[in-house]
Amino acid sequence: MATSSEILTTAKQRGQTDQLPYAGAVTPGEAFALLEAEPAVMLVDVRTNAERDWVGRVAIQNAQHAAVQWSQYPGGVQNPDFLAQLAQIAEKGTPLLFLCRSGVRSQHAAKLATEHGYNNCFNILEGFEGDKDDKGHRKNINGWCKAGLPWMGA
Repeated sequence: MATSSEILTTAKQRGQTDQLPYAGAVTPGEAFALLEAEPAVMLVDVRTNAERDWVGRVAIQNAQHAAVQWSQYPGGVQNPDFLAQLAQIAEKGTPLLFLCRSGVRSQHAAKLATEHGYNNCFNILEGFEGDKDDKGHRKNINGWCKAGLPWMGA
């Protein structure tokens, strides 16, 4: 298994290679390894409260897990208090791993946070549920759940 330093180096290299507007990107497995090794790392779940309640959520230490909705349910309207809520749970130097369903909203969250002074923002590739399979179901192709990482179902 790679060290935290090696994981962060790889994540930052992805950021440079892909010209990401935030520090970088980690796989679900890399994210979990960082969380296990580094108590200061925080996972920020940007899915809606409904998604976390009805689909499930990561099962990690509470001190390393926070929920700040990127968009609100119902309606999908962007959360106007996103940055204020983020400021309540993390300082600007905190390494932040943003998670959503499939890795899209978390990219937007990482970008916005970076634009506002959070300089250690990483997107968790594939998200919690991952991509849809040929039958339209998630959790079968990739993502946190498919990787066998700890999560609690609804």
